[in-house]
Amino acid sequence: MTERIVAELGRAETPQETADRKAESSRAYRSSKTFRNLLAALLATMAIVVVVVLAVPRGQLAATPAPDVAALAQSLSASMNRAVIAPATPTGWTVNQAQVEGDSVSAWTIVYVPDSAGYLRAAQGFDADSGWVVRTLSGAASDGTLAIDGIDWTRYDISDPSKAGNVSYALATSAGKDTILLYGTATAAQTAELAQNLTAQIRTLREAAQ
Repeated sequence: MTERIVAELGRAETPQETADRKAESSRAYRSSKTFRNLLAALLATMAIVVVVVLAVPRGQLAATPAPDVAALAQSLSASMNRAVIAPATPTGWTVNQAQVEGDSVSAWTIVYVPDSAGYLRAAQGFDADSGWVVRTLSGAASDGTLAIDGIDWTRYDISDPSKAGNVSYALATSAGKDTILLYGTATAAQTAELAQNLTAQIRTLREAAQ
């Protein structure tokens, strides 16, 4: 058998050198094959991602419809067997929530958005005790009264909203056994506008309680 002369060595390989050379060649082959497989898998994954992205329909999600305050109030009134407020939404305002909430006092609450910078809650506290308003406003003190369409409202003009649950202005009045509270970050004029829309319903609640 003719021995293989290795140019770098100037002589024939020893059996150990031959074995080492073949082992290194196998290692290099396996390494290059692993890298090629990894690259191929990565390219395949990227191709799948591109296809999925291109296949997903474009367009905006449908906007969630605003709560139907009148319909919800009517249903709630029937289930509770009591009158429930449903003030007309002032022009240009939107409603993003209408539900019963609260712990010790349940309140039918409607959240209005009069503009991009504020919100206003209209809450009917059912059989609310005398401390409900103060608790809801985190202890804020009143600073006088305000008459709107013959209804006297207690006014809360809060100088530090951070201490009153992010509420800067509020109006409260009794409505028979219940208490109506308007509160949020809306302006005094916006709050008064909503209060005007409640005048007839507040009188109805007061008359029903007599």
